[in-house]
Amino acid sequence: MTIGKIIFYEDRNFQGRYHECISDCADLHPYFTQCNSIRVENVCFMVFEHPNYMGQQYFLQKGEYSDCQRMIGLSNCIRSCRMIPMYTGSYRMRLYDRADMGGQMIELTEDCPNIMDRFHTSDIHSCHVMDGHWLLYEQPNYRGQMYYLGPGEYRKYSDWGGTAPRIGSLRRITTFN
Repeated sequence: MTIGKIIFYEDRNFQGRYHECISDCADLHPYFTQCNSIRVENVCFMVFEHPNYMGQQYFLQKGEYSDCQRMIGLSNCIRSCRMIPMYTGSYRMRLYDRADMGGQMIELTEDCPNIMDRFHTSDIHSCHVMDGHWLLYEQPNYRGQMYYLGPGEYRKYSDWGGTAPRIGSLRRITTFN
């Protein structure tokens, strides 16, 4: 079994104080005051600007991020992280245009670069991820604010961290190495 790890460094180019995580961490504040570079080993992580997996989210796959602000626009204020487990099965999710899995339902098994073009709506109020791990984006073509969704029910858009129901695109997380 491959063990994943993320290492946060206070300074650019992997310098200064650092902290290693091998699992989810709801509050990173006790370990460092700022984060300017990151190494991700063997898996993918989501990092969040606020504790308890809240605020702006960033998807990081295996690799080295020597200058987070310049490379990916990442704030130096990282306060929580969530490991995305390796997954090689099928992908399936249902989107709903009303809260609590109500209204019109759309089932997806593949990436969708433009929700509006394909389904004539971009207001997604709830969803159910049956299989796989997904990223939702506020804008088409995988741009803008992103949200991580693992298996489970999301009864309202705020359950995945959204401030509005608008979703422009979504994709499966299939890159783990």
